[in-house]
Amino acid sequence: MINNEAFVKRLQKVIDYYGESASSFAEKIGVQRSSISHILSGRNKPSLDFVLKVLYSFPEVELYWLLNGKGEFPSNKNLASDKTNAPELKIKDTIKSEINNEKEIERIIIFYSDGSFKNFQN
Repeated sequence: MINNEAFVKRLQKVIDYYGESASSFAEKIGVQRSSISHILSGRNKPSLDFVLKVLYSFPEVELYWLLNGKGEFPSNKNLASDKTNAPELKIKDTIKSEINNEKEIERIIIFYSDGSFKNFQN
């Protein structure tokens, strides 16, 4: 059983961490504004669907931390995965610089981890 007051504090911490208003947070996770308002006021308890939407929309939030305060926020495991995405950022920067040079893109090839690929030609 979760402590609703503590859950509300953790949810408010998530909203504040991302600099969201209750309305924009509701929009990002795909619920009505009134759902957020009712949970934050303590009128309603969060549903499983609500919790899953928060976790899906904000991967830095850990389930156990959100439900019972155990663990960390933001989670360290996602901070480590951000480092593994560094090559992807370099690729994006390269693409941006190529686009800024106003060169026409002839072809883009995307290689997938299973060995397949897609070829997009202009």
